[in-house]
Amino acid sequence: MNYREESLKKHYEWKGKIETSVRVPVSCRDELSLAYTPGVAEPCMAIHEDVEKSFDLTRRWNTVPVITDGTAVLGLGDIGPEAGMPVMEGKCALFKEFGNVDAFPLCVNTKDTEEIIKTIKLLSGSFGGINLEDISAPRCFEIEKRLKEELNIPVFHDDQHGTAIVTAAALLNALKIVKKELTALRVVINGAGAAGIAIAEFLLSMGIKDVTLCASRGIICEGDTTINPAQQKIAKVTNRRLLKGKLADAMKGADVFIGVSVANCVTKDMVKSMAEKSIVFTCANPVPEINPKDALEAGAAVVGTGSSQYPNQINNVLVFPGLFRGALDVRASTVNSEMFLAAAKGIAACVSDKELSPEYILPYAYDKRAHEAVAKAVAEAAVSSGVSKLFK
Repeated sequence: MNYREESLKKHYEWKGKIETSVRVPVSCRDELSLAYTPGVAEPCMAIHEDVEKSFDLTRRWNTVPVITDGTAVLGLGDIGPEAGMPVMEGKCALFKEFGNVDAFPLCVNTKDTEEIIKTIKLLSGSFGGINLEDISAPRCFEIEKRLKEELNIPVFHDDQHGTAIVTAAALLNALKIVKKELTALRVVINGAGAAGIAIAEFLLSMGIKDVTLCASRGIICEGDTTINPAQQKIAKVTNRRLLKGKLADAMKGADVFIGVSVANCVTKDMVKSMAEKSIVFTCANPVPEINPKDALEAGAAVVGTGSSQYPNQINNVLVFPGLFRGALDVRASTVNSEMFLAAAKGIAACVSDKELSPEYILPYAYDKRAHEAVAKAVAEAAVSSGVSKLFK
């Protein structure tokens, strides 16, 4: 099937992928008076006296906006907020299908960091959590940081943390196949934007000590003043061997390659230069950094991609529906590293030792067991880490 052509046809037919529905009867005077005026004045005043009751008396407890400014949409770049709407609607459909979370697309027509932060803060009283989506780096880092500091509900940038969580889950299971220890790995990440930096930070927090990032110009190294502030910050804790050069130089002897970059930037020779039983995750879409067949022929033991066309799709869809379901269920005030790690382990555990193989290291995106496992793990981590408002 030509997915692009068929998808365009379907979108003309669908005229939108989500819609609202009514949860209460309003077909007679008494029903209308209970759902609307005059009866509705009572819950209004209850919330006026205690704003936290908005989670009990309205749908706020289960509602999340998927917010973009259209600057980094699905590998298409800065195509504008309206053009990002089909992706945001798709995310909302996945939220509902896999997490039973009511999500709404909000595409804001500004690239100004302060305006985006202000807009989200002004709207935040309507929602139980905030999902940031397809906002370009480095602005996305400041937007997420500020909102997490200034709001008392979960704020999650899927391009950063969703990608990091599912990549970590894939890595945990791939390591079982190649029989290598997490703490002994040499990891190379190509792509130093939102996803690459978040993956690096998450892998370091898991105990990996040797992580090197590369950007389009080559290896990122501490002291380079030409890179952006977010890259300068991550350079202080990565590439501790102070390597310099191009991606090919970084990949020599590496155990793991993770690509969140551009198509066809990795050659068979580069994979051949890696350590024995190497792990190669090429997540550029729609064309990966190297064709999986070529990577396997060059000696990689386990290969994953960002595409559903190949085995081992490393897909954020495994993360965000369950993560928000778990966070909302315990009314978490934030999402933290404990919840992220719990989500990664929850996903990985959905593939049993009997099922595990070089072609099957992650559950499929439509496997509802995985979303339920993430929700349960995240809720438990929120409670145990002290960020649940319902359970102390």
